[in-house]
Amino acid sequence: MREPALVPRLRPFTSTVFAEMTALAVRHGAVNLGQGFPDTDGPAGMLETAKNSLFGGDNQYPPGPGRPELRAAISRHRERYGASYDPDTEILVTAGATEAIAATLIALTESGDEVIVVEPYYDSYAAAVAMSGARRRVIGLVETEGGQLELDLDAFRDAITPNTRAVLLNSPHNPTGTVFSRAQLEEVARLCVEHDLIAVTDEVYEHLVFDGAEHLPLASFPGMRERTVAISSAGKTFNCTGWKIGWVCSTPELVAAVKAAKQFITFVSGGPLQPAVAYALDNELDWVENLRASLQEKRDRLSAGLADAGFAVRPSAGTYFVTADVRPLGFDDAAELAWTLPERAGVAAVPVKVFTDHPDEWKHLLRFAFCKRNEVIDEAVDRLRKLV
Repeated sequence: MREPALVPRLRPFTSTVFAEMTALAVRHGAVNLGQGFPDTDGPAGMLETAKNSLFGGDNQYPPGPGRPELRAAISRHRERYGASYDPDTEILVTAGATEAIAATLIALTESGDEVIVVEPYYDSYAAAVAMSGARRRVIGLVETEGGQLELDLDAFRDAITPNTRAVLLNSPHNPTGTVFSRAQLEEVARLCVEHDLIAVTDEVYEHLVFDGAEHLPLASFPGMRERTVAISSAGKTFNCTGWKIGWVCSTPELVAAVKAAKQFITFVSGGPLQPAVAYALDNELDWVENLRASLQEKRDRLSAGLADAGFAVRPSAGTYFVTADVRPLGFDDAAELAWTLPERAGVAAVPVKVFTDHPDEWKHLLRFAFCKRNEVIDEAVDRLRKLV
């Protein structure tokens, strides 16, 4: 039988480093700092609301665009950035941000289009572009003398062609923890307007920024409101990654297009959890501020421990992640170390090069997640000291 046409396009994405590394971690009893999910629950009021919804009869299909109270709460939440979105026509609830990104690219790009993606990139981006039939054009972050990573704006300009349809931008940035500056985003906005590009912004770590850094939605820049699909979710903000409640905010036309694709992927999801997320957006942002402060301390705790273990730690201004250079430990390739680390030291981490099209440029970095209890971080650091 002839091979289905979609299989070759998606063959590179049939397995993930996360599943393989988790299996290794389990096999060797390793502390898993490879996967980015917290090991504590979200706010009690949100969980109580979810329980009441589950036992209160809210277990059938929610409306296709999402529960109205959640769309209204998302609209109020976006107002913190000076943005106004109509909850009835400009907001769509999705099965997490991953589905939102995939549905957006499927809806708004097609064969022959190009999508600019910044590497290192979250692994689902490449698969989503492939599913849409478009082609990704990758530009890399560049490292400053202080080890900070920034957008390569020259490369961004050079990557734009007559076929460029969209840019997929993630800030705060996974896997590096980079938060793009106002000046960088201003230039991205200018280029999007000049070349009539759609911007797809992954903002799931919007509340998790450190050291006074500020999350600046690209949609808030001149000329970008009407051409940006802003995507976020509850998972990282409220420690509920397993709930998979995300959302899209954009113009009525763009949201309608995304909904047309999304409704044939999951149709709807998380009906009884949506009122709990609505409650959290309206009532639990003080809890989120405490989470942000706690994560900043955990970042510092893990960074100091990694440095003490001999790694050269890179700055992280947001997210769950810090990256570390393995070369001071005598290793040339972080992936080679990563695959032996669970057995060698009892710790799992992820090589940054798996998030790239140019692995040789990133092969010296490992990504560690610090969204764990302090005792877990301390145990991982104690084990990593065996490498020195």
